[in-house]
Amino acid sequence: MGTNLTRKILQEHLVSGDMTPGETISIRIDQVLVQDLTGTQAFLHFEAMGLERVRCEVAVCFADHNVLQVKPENMEDHIYLMTAGKKYGIWFAKPASGIGHQIHLEHFAVPGKTALGADSHTPHCGGIGMIAIGAGGMDVAVAMGGGPYHLVMPRVVNVQLTGALQPWCTAKDVILELLRRLTVRGGKEKVFEFTGPGIHTLNAQQRVTITNMGTELGATTSIFPSDDATREYFRRLGREEDWREALPDDDAEYDEVIDLDMSAVEPLIAEPSLPDKVVPVREASGRKVHQVMVGSCTNGSYTDLQAVAKIMKGRRVHPEVSFFIHPASLMDLKLLAEEGYVADLISAGVNVAEATCGACIGSGHVPAPGTVSVRAINRNFQGRSGLKDDAVYLASSETAAATAIRGVITDPRDLEEEGIEAPTAELPARINQDNPNLIPPAPPEEAATMVVERGENIVPAPVKGALEPSLSGNVLLKVDDDISTDHIMPASADILAYRSNIPKISEFVFHRLDPTFSEQAKAKGGGFIVGGLNYGQGSSREHAALAPMFLGVKGVLAKSLARIHHANLINFGLLPMVFVSPDDLDAIEQGDELAIDDVLEGVDRGRLTVQNRTKGTTIEVTLELTERQKEILKAGGLLSHTRARGSDGPPD
Repeated sequence: MGTNLTRKILQEHLVSGDMTPGETISIRIDQVLVQDLTGTQAFLHFEAMGLERVRCEVAVCFADHNVLQVKPENMEDHIYLMTAGKKYGIWFAKPASGIGHQIHLEHFAVPGKTALGADSHTPHCGGIGMIAIGAGGMDVAVAMGGGPYHLVMPRVVNVQLTGALQPWCTAKDVILELLRRLTVRGGKEKVFEFTGPGIHTLNAQQRVTITNMGTELGATTSIFPSDDATREYFRRLGREEDWREALPDDDAEYDEVIDLDMSAVEPLIAEPSLPDKVVPVREASGRKVHQVMVGSCTNGSYTDLQAVAKIMKGRRVHPEVSFFIHPASLMDLKLLAEEGYVADLISAGVNVAEATCGACIGSGHVPAPGTVSVRAINRNFQGRSGLKDDAVYLASSETAAATAIRGVITDPRDLEEEGIEAPTAELPARINQDNPNLIPPAPPEEAATMVVERGENIVPAPVKGALEPSLSGNVLLKVDDDISTDHIMPASADILAYRSNIPKISEFVFHRLDPTFSEQAKAKGGGFIVGGLNYGQGSSREHAALAPMFLGVKGVLAKSLARIHHANLINFGLLPMVFVSPDDLDAIEQGDELAIDDVLEGVDRGRLTVQNRTKGTTIEVTLELTERQKEILKAGGLLSHTRARGSDGPPD
């Protein structure tokens, strides 16, 4: 039998390990990308390794989250990232140049290569045939230094697409259909590889929308083949020389198969407050809406924005609706402006906002209490918009535009009653590669004399000491299933400025669930967090482990842990514990005193006994650790482990 594309690329980049699902492998990373929220810590980790230049093929930092620079700390971060990038061999995309995933796709992505990004939506580039994986900043810093990325060999799921999308139905509806079937927990330690005759009806940007939001399945990554459609996209980018064919064998084997007939897909919408609470738009129709957004890395491309402009041309946004867009690429926006589409949007009453992540991460356009927001983005975790008790729906750009016109959630097919034709998914004729906002790194001879500029907000991450042989502390917080990193370390304008300053940002850990958490954790000398299923889903932000570590948190006990957060806990020396019996969650209450003896031996065994001193009971937990992760955990985290090795070669 033949080989699937995922295994082909992984095999070409394999450094160590057995490519059997569930086994640990390490792979060589060709390209690295970070953004201004995750980049400062990743750069600081890289500097702590003592290397003079990055050792991967391409490294890029994108200033796409804190674009508005609402606090002086934002600009301090950007100056640090730009000067450090020049010195260490890293490209820098200036604020408002666009969202990193889309810029990387347009200027740097290459089929068949591997990419590791300090952002969970790095699988964006899987749409053109890359293995692109999101990870924590510490793992990305190691890859910047030429070290391999370690991961569990995923199961490869073949999503066989057949049929073709009907008018008003979109690639966004395809990924929402997968979320409806599989839930946000359905992709852990899996790669979704798309094949079948249906893929030939999707252009590269439609494919990218699907792989980008495959992250919400909890997947390691998602990938389409690099075929003639990919080549056509690269031709339009003016980068056809970077295109290469990357296909699975005709008789490729897969670990699982999912059949999806795109002709049967209808407009879908995810209700508050999880991306998998998916229903047909018709079931939600008629609900009053106050705010509509189109944008983010998922739906901010030329393809999406042109569709919105065509729908809005000659019409008006409903008087009681605020409709704004966040383009994913400034170059895309420039082209849309040249073609007249931006004028059509403005004439309709659409606010054309900055080319930034913006409202997707709660930075601006925060909804009012009691209002409904419909957004063509990737996530609607509760509170992510900046409002604790928000009501955010996820839908396609077409559904969002239809809703903006009528003021209530609207199936876009209903617009045909007004004589509005369904837009087709168009690619730009040409995207100029002469991007004035991309700053190249300095040549080595110039970089050697450069000084990195560090504002007062640039504070190196604290380094945890070696793991103690026994641990004790109170349960500081007990939370429910599907707690996201947005719950743990909120992302909004009042907090984002401190991503470079762990002592300061630690004051906001679990701020929306319990505003006193940080103060209580410090007063009690740290302790433990207890959670349900899929704890730590969502963003790759390592701050959701790093800041709790700073507060003295010793570990997390949960029914299950999300992939990236599990790795981040280990990287910062926190015990990632999973209940042997899920029912034991009910036997622990917030405030209970827990104790663990023989910690080091338990780490080696992969199993610990937790004593609940308050209740007089014991609980068994497992630690899903590789041999390498055991050593990292015992050292107190990856940076301590790397320093202890003292090697002049690439970090491990």
